[in-house]
Amino acid sequence: MTDKNRVLIFDTTLRDGEQSPGATMSHVEKLEIAQLLDEMGVDIIEAGFPIASEGDFAAVSEIAKRTQNSVICGLARAQFPDIDRAWEAIKHAKRPRIHTFIGTSPLHRAIPNLDMDQMAERIEQTVTHARNLCDNVQWSPMDATRTEHDYLCRVVEIAIKAGATTINIPDTVGYTAPRESADLIRMLLERVPGADDIIFATHCHNDLGMATANSLAAVEAGARQIECTINGLGERAGNTALEEVVMAMKVRNDIMPFNTGIDTTKIMNLSRRVAQVSGFVVQPNKAIVGKNAFLHESGIHQDGVLKNVETFEIMRPADIGLNENNIVLGKHSGRAALRSKLTDLGFEVGDNQLKDVFVRFKALADRKKEVYDEDIVALMQDTAANTESDHLQVKHLRVVCGSDGQSADLTMIVDGEEKTVHATGDGPVDACFNAVKAIFPHQARLQLYQVHAVTEGTDAQATVTVRMEEDGRIVAGQSADTDTILASVKAYVGALNRLIVRREQVGKDSDAKHISMYSH
Repeated sequence: MTDKNRVLIFDTTLRDGEQSPGATMSHVEKLEIAQLLDEMGVDIIEAGFPIASEGDFAAVSEIAKRTQNSVICGLARAQFPDIDRAWEAIKHAKRPRIHTFIGTSPLHRAIPNLDMDQMAERIEQTVTHARNLCDNVQWSPMDATRTEHDYLCRVVEIAIKAGATTINIPDTVGYTAPRESADLIRMLLERVPGADDIIFATHCHNDLGMATANSLAAVEAGARQIECTINGLGERAGNTALEEVVMAMKVRNDIMPFNTGIDTTKIMNLSRRVAQVSGFVVQPNKAIVGKNAFLHESGIHQDGVLKNVETFEIMRPADIGLNENNIVLGKHSGRAALRSKLTDLGFEVGDNQLKDVFVRFKALADRKKEVYDEDIVALMQDTAANTESDHLQVKHLRVVCGSDGQSADLTMIVDGEEKTVHATGDGPVDACFNAVKAIFPHQARLQLYQVHAVTEGTDAQATVTVRMEEDGRIVAGQSADTDTILASVKAYVGALNRLIVRREQVGKDSDAKHISMYSH
């Protein structure tokens, strides 16, 4: 890397991000997200943990073959079989990378029961093995921020001598603070022989809400790679959010004179798509990509923005891909207008898909006076969310609500067979879910039921997210409709369809969640 102020963006949405309970993505979804990341200019895509399951291996392998520009990285524990499996998955990439790691803090050294010398030997052997397979090797001392400094310097030096070209310093449990994060990078650059010849990376978790600050502090101290995820997705409180660090360096380039290769106008589309496939709705006040990030309600703020937008906005909506010209579509709009709007919102559709979407758009326009950008995005997300499996389909729903009770008459198609049932419940949603369970008995437990209004008004679409768990497998379903009850049923059925797919994979795949404790 010749530009000393160039910061590499390492996206781990498909690996660390997918470890969020319920965020498991399908094979097709992983390929789509990888393509979007590549088009956005992400330098390194950590595509998965190849030894975790056959499904993960297949996804990483296919991403490696398809990706045009990004380095494709596979994660591996400090074990020869893991490293070999990672190499098999990424070896067809134009630019492959093996990322191997081991926990170096006292707490993590106790897991494999290795003393300091034994672990140092393991690191030397495994990094050497990885380098013999691939000339681009990243090594991480998991829980580095709680590792003794002298020992951390020792093992980092060993990894560099063994051939690691990138050394990642993970704050695995979100324990550090900005000053400490910076001091740690400075110490390693000053004390470790060969540190000037490699790239230091930072990987921060957000348990104390400081992941973005910690990552930027590490960059100011000399790190030149940030590991992050779209929307800050990840285990527990999540990872450093890609959109936050990228836009922070862009907006405050006066005090952080660093640059990335990210096309920031693609951020919003990626954020929406990751939220949809993961089932994790972005909180309204989330920095950069939250629904309220560019909205103003205070009279003082509104007056200031009307007179000069820069009074209360430090970046333009267009900088992240938000359409500032919010033209409203309606029932008289044609296919050309819809296609143009879809393109503006980042959706490229073929003629056949446009035909299907147009029918759904017209049906929506008949129920709403005005169809906003958010409605179109929800429509596209709903279309994509219900294409993974068609084992279960909702055909007809009639709900009766009143003081005398709540009931639902539901007709579904189950593997081609039509079934109808009448059910009651404590409320309309409960009655509908009981009806679905009567038609398709299951033991899955409802973990989350969330309703989010897409736009304002009583005719607004509702996006419903449902998360369910069965035997340790967590799945999510999402749907949007002006009828909140219907959207709820479609989301519930969508989650069940995903559960059926996961059941079919049992016996072929081991659950990647079971080994997430080893991942930094």
